Amino acid sequence: MRTLSAGIIPIHRKQGKTLFLILRSYKYWDFPKGTVEEGEDPFQTALRELKEESGIEDVEFPVGKIFVETEPYANGKVARYYLGEVNSLNVVLGLSPELCRPEHHEYRWVTESEASRLLNDRLLKILNWAVQNL
Repeated sequence: MRTLSAGIIPIHRKQGKTLFLILRSYKYWDFPKGTVEEGEDPFQTALRELKEESGIEDVEFPVGKIFVETEPYANGKVARYYLGEVNSLNVVLGLSPELCRPEHHEYRWVTESEASRLLNDRLLKILNWAVQNL
């Protein structure tokens, strides 16, 4: 059984420099994402999860709605990511109703090089896709 999650690779570009937003839960770094609910469009899920996990609502999609997906992991999960550009570096880690605390412990705006050191191999492929599509 395949479980689909959807998220956004948030980027911020200024003065020729590109930063990526990554979120940490325990020792694991990822881009904002979450499970696609039944009947929900994955693109809408990605927008909802970006808002819930980072507080970011103002996002543009420089390559439209094209996406990249991870290979299946953890019992058939697949994560789909869209590339989104934001103007603000403001992040507010949202509270998870289930956990009664933020779902993530930390966030960072990082360069491609820094992201490459923090992300796992599955997400490095996603990062590389994003860089190629900038």
